[in-house]
Amino acid sequence: MVAKIKKGDLVKVIRGKDRGAEGTVQRVLPNDRLIVEGVQIVKKHIRARVQGQQSGIVSVEAPIHRSNVMLIDPETKKPTRVGVVVKEEARDGKVKRVRVRVAKKSGKEL
Repeated sequence: MVAKIKKGDLVKVIRGKDRGAEGTVQRVLPNDRLIVEGVQIVKKHIRARVQGQQSGIVSVEAPIHRSNVMLIDPETKKPTRVGVVVKEEARDGKVKRVRVRVAKKSGKEL
């Protein structure tokens, strides 16, 4: 199965408190959650673990569910759905089937 959203993709938030925000995917977590740069910022209290370490409150990016974001089409710069197309490529004299992600709006490969 080809992942519809991968690390490094540019996405737009379509639901939630950060609706309309855009950012790149930093991490993809196993339970359909993503960490997106500059989105879902929460305050976290940090305790000093060793002597001399500073404790305090820091801002970190919290995970957001992948259903609340849409991939941005590189051609039209608008949110689009993602499809998967099977292509045949010739490698080392053999024909292999390869799955590629495709933007639904423009039809271009991602």
